[in-house]
Amino acid sequence: MVMLPLLLSLAAAVPAPSAAALPTPTIRHRGVFISPMGEPFRPGGHDDDTLADWFRQADRNHDGRLTLQEMQQDAERFFALLDLNHDGEIDPDEITHYESAVAPEISSGPHVDMASADRSAPEGSGRRGAGGHRRGGRNHGGGGAGFRNNGGGEFDRGAARFGLLDLPEPVASADANFNRGVSLAEFRDAAGQRFLALDLDHHGYLTLAGLEMIRPAPPPEPNKPDTVNEAEGESAPEN
Repeated sequence: MVMLPLLLSLAAAVPAPSAAALPTPTIRHRGVFISPMGEPFRPGGHDDDTLADWFRQADRNHDGRLTLQEMQQDAERFFALLDLNHDGEIDPDEITHYESAVAPEISSGPHVDMASADRSAPEGSGRRGAGGHRRGGRNHGGGGAGFRNNGGGEFDRGAARFGLLDLPEPVASADANFNRGVSLAEFRDAAGQRFLALDLDHHGYLTLAGLEMIRPAPPPEPNKPDTVNEAEGESAPEN
């Protein structure tokens, strides 16, 4: 019994860790993030994690697991914002408004081949910049998509630079029947396909940690080519 007061006094002498000493969460995505359905999330402060902002919004019951139903519900909410005239379809004018006013980031920067030009192509022509593109023999069109390529090039176009999937234009790419409009049913179906593409382990739900593993880090800046002194090492031509 003599030891108990001694142990208590020793414990009281140890200072509690300060708030500054506690580990802080890692902020992985400070820049613009565009959700799988095309909604932009921009940082509101230095510690704002934009991918986590979307995940918390879509995870309606806040249990840390994003289900197919929750992702489709989040898609329906965003669809209502894009359907400006409330006619049940995102028409070409509303798609143009999305590209120019809602998410102008997808229309700027390098490697951009936006949907506005390709939507005028004849059906079956293969020119579907809105829905996907061919690379390595695969066509990432419709609601599905491949993952971003960290090596740059064709996968770094439009919204693909800011999102999880290789979708340069996530809204117009939901146009499954190529009629230049996106219905609510098409948008829901696209959300389902994109959910399956992100559920790599087939758990039936997505987690923030899992999505953070999917989205690669931005590619490093390319090295500038070395300048070559043409005169160096060259022999004078013979007369």
